Amino acid sequence: MKRSVLRTGASALLATVLVAAPLAASALACGSRGHQGPGSHGTPGGHHVPGHPGHGTGPLRPGQSLPSQVFAPYLDVTAVDSIAQTSEESGAKYVTLAFLQADKPGSCDLYWAGDPDQSVASRALADEIAKIRKAGGDVIPSFGGYNATNDIVDWANNPANLTEIADSCKDVNKLAKAYEQVVTTYGVTRLDFDIEGTSITNKEGVDRRNEAAALVQKWAKKNHRTVEISYTLPSSTTGLVQSGLDLLNSAAAHGVKLASVNIMTFDYWDGAVHDMVADAEQAATALTGQLKTTILPHASQSELWRHVGVIQMIGTDDYRSPEGVATDIFTPAQAVTFEKWAKQHDLAYLGFWALQRDNGSCPDATVAQNNCSGIEQDTWAFTKAFKPFTSTGWAHRH
Repeated sequence: MKRSVLRTGASALLATVLVAAPLAASALACGSRGHQGPGSHGTPGGHHVPGHPGHGTGPLRPGQSLPSQVFAPYLDVTAVDSIAQTSEESGAKYVTLAFLQADKPGSCDLYWAGDPDQSVASRALADEIAKIRKAGGDVIPSFGGYNATNDIVDWANNPANLTEIADSCKDVNKLAKAYEQVVTTYGVTRLDFDIEGTSITNKEGVDRRNEAAALVQKWAKKNHRTVEISYTLPSSTTGLVQSGLDLLNSAAAHGVKLASVNIMTFDYWDGAVHDMVADAEQAATALTGQLKTTILPHASQSELWRHVGVIQMIGTDDYRSPEGVATDIFTPAQAVTFEKWAKQHDLAYLGFWALQRDNGSCPDATVAQNNCSGIEQDTWAFTKAFKPFTSTGWAHRH
C-alpha cells in the first residue's frame, strides 16, 4: 500500500504478471522510499513524520491481546499531525500504522516511513501510541508497504533501493531482534507484514522474514508475551496468486503461526469493472481454500474463516480506465453490507486504506488521493460502517 494511495501498474514485474494472470496490484505504499507510479502523490524521500516531536522515555507496558475480530484501518503516519487524535476523532480505536522500514538498503534498523529522525530506537510515536492505548484502543505496526520495495527483478545483480527490512537486513538474528525491539518498545501484541511489489518474489527475503518471525514467536513464548503475526498480501478476485501462496508455504515451513492473512481487494488492474463487494467476498472465500493447502492443512472451514482478513480501499482505488474514469468504487453503503458479511463469516480482521482518506473533500479528483476518498461522503462514514465488526472477546488465533 502506498502513502500516496495504491498503485503498482508501471513496473516491469507487474506488466509481466498482468499478462499471465489478473493479479491485484494492490500497493499499500506509505513511506519515504521506493517507486511511486503514475497517479502517486507521496512525499519524496526524507519526509519527516509531522507532529510527533516527543518520544518519551522507557518502553510502553504490553497491551492486551487484540479482539478476536478487529477492525483496524491503515493510517499513514506521515499524513496526520497526531495518530492519537485521528484515532479519537474517527472513532477507530484500533489502527494499523503504516509503515516501518529500513532507512537505507543494508540496514537492520527500523524507522517509521524510513525517516532517519523517526527511529524505533528513539521511541518515535511512543507517546501517541500510549494515548491510543489509554483510550481503550491499540495499534498494529505494519512493516513494508509497496514503497519499501523497488521495480528491479534481478535480485542477484542489482538489489538496490530495498528498504523492506527483511530484504535489507541479511542477518536473520539481527532481523529478529529488530522485530523484538518493536514489541518491547511499543508493547504491541501483533506485527503485520505488508509484503508486495518485488519483495513478495524475493525468495531470500521471504524465507528470512519467516525464519525471523518464528524466532520472535519462540522468544515471546519464552518471555510470556503475546506476539501474533499477520500478513497483508495482494489478491486477485480469486484469491492469492502464486507468489502469495509461495510466501505462505515458506511461513508454514519455518513454523510461523499466523493470526490472519489479509488480502487487499482492490487495484486489480485487469481492465474489468468490479463489484467491490462481490469480488471481495469471492476472493476471501477462495482464500479459505488456499489457507487449507498452505498454513492450515488440518483446520475446519470455520477455523479457516477465522484466519481471513480483508482490506478494502475506500472510495476510488488507483485504477483508471483508458478513458481516465474511476470504475472501481467502494461506497459507504457497500461498506455497511460488507461489514455484515464479514461479521457473519467470522473473519479475523477488517481494514481499509486509509483512515486519513475517510472524508469527502475531493469528490471530483481525477486520480486517487492520499487524504480523501475521491467520492462524496460524510467524514468518517467508512469507519462508522466498519466499526461494529470489532468483537468484545479476546482470543489468540493460531
